[in-house]
Amino acid sequence: MPAGLIAAVAPGSLAERAGLQPEDELLSINDRLLRDVIDVRFCAAEEYLALRVQRGGREFTMEVERQYDEPLGLEFAHPTFDGLRRCDNRCEFCFVAQMPPGLRPSLYVKDDDYRYSFLFGNYITLTNLNEADWERIGEQHLSPLYVSVHATDASLRRQILRNPAAPDVMTQLRRLADLGIEVHTQIVVTPGLNDGLYLEHSISGLADLYPAVRSISIVPVGLTRYHRGDCRVLKLEEMRIVFEQVTDWQTVLRGYLGVNLVYLSDEWYLRLNQEVPPAEAYDGLDLTENGVGLVRQFLGHASRITFDTSQTLVTGMLFAPVLRSVADADVIPVVNRFFGEAVTVAGLLTTRDVIEQLRGRKLGDVVVLPSAMFGGPEGQSLDEMWPREVAEALGRRVLTGNDLDWSLSVERV
Repeated sequence: MPAGLIAAVAPGSLAERAGLQPEDELLSINDRLLRDVIDVRFCAAEEYLALRVQRGGREFTMEVERQYDEPLGLEFAHPTFDGLRRCDNRCEFCFVAQMPPGLRPSLYVKDDDYRYSFLFGNYITLTNLNEADWERIGEQHLSPLYVSVHATDASLRRQILRNPAAPDVMTQLRRLADLGIEVHTQIVVTPGLNDGLYLEHSISGLADLYPAVRSISIVPVGLTRYHRGDCRVLKLEEMRIVFEQVTDWQTVLRGYLGVNLVYLSDEWYLRLNQEVPPAEAYDGLDLTENGVGLVRQFLGHASRITFDTSQTLVTGMLFAPVLRSVADADVIPVVNRFFGEAVTVAGLLTTRDVIEQLRGRKLGDVVVLPSAMFGGPEGQSLDEMWPREVAEALGRRVLTGNDLDWSLSVERV
């Protein structure tokens, strides 16, 4: 039987009033078994709650009355209680498959769980849903969802996913639309595979499903030096062709739908030396987790950021020109030797590369690292180091963008 391991109980909350404690396992609410935190939210919306709990090997029920709109006040060790739905696809450009050995185990997990899509905005393929999943998505109205489409042509998509059993994604998207579920989609453009006429066909098909399909993010394929497949990154001229193709679509769609609908990730603008669109071009959407609109978000904050000439600002190669354009401080771009020089985003920098390339250089009194570098457990970097360890290695005070109340988490671009 799945159970939710309680990590924390909010002081003064309904859960504390009921008597729940950290390390308790929540088994059911009003006799409904719980598969994840979504079930907890759904079931805990009643006025009267019977909470079935396991503590120290003993099961018992706690009863409590809930005030209108009162949250339960629980944090769980894991968002899903019955495990994580894994990915059955074998995309050549899958970043997890391009990781080197020896990193923390969580970096090798290929999730494709629709619950993580709803909770955290993770992009999924919809290839592992069963009928019970569909019924639940409709019953609990799990909206929005985030879907990796890559191609609307069913045969090509199966080739990209390397999954001959992958369902027709357009049929699935229409079903989500019928359920009233909003969907944000993405297409990872790989040269010679899903660009050109295939990209044209994909954008057209997805646009026909607006407003159920609320966005189409266009992202260039990214490969590390550990990639062993046949695909390659786009050349600049190929990027320019896609850029013009998408911006032409934006003009058409804005005139027809009133929104751009299709959005280029920031990398297209930075690599092609194009002006980043104004904020209104993103139609009020927050697609920054997919690398769309991060630079515009940063520039919107830049006027409120106080840069200090005693600081050394560290970033990836791609974002360095943007940071230099607004900062009086010293900006040092770091080459990503860990994943390969083709990887230029700051969020994939390792502390190892930072230390090696900054050691022996003239630095400011304070070194500021991108906060996106430290997204691991308890704020660790990809190579499992903390900012304080970088400070010890460099002999400087080290802060992250978050420490300075910057929006430098946008340095994922």
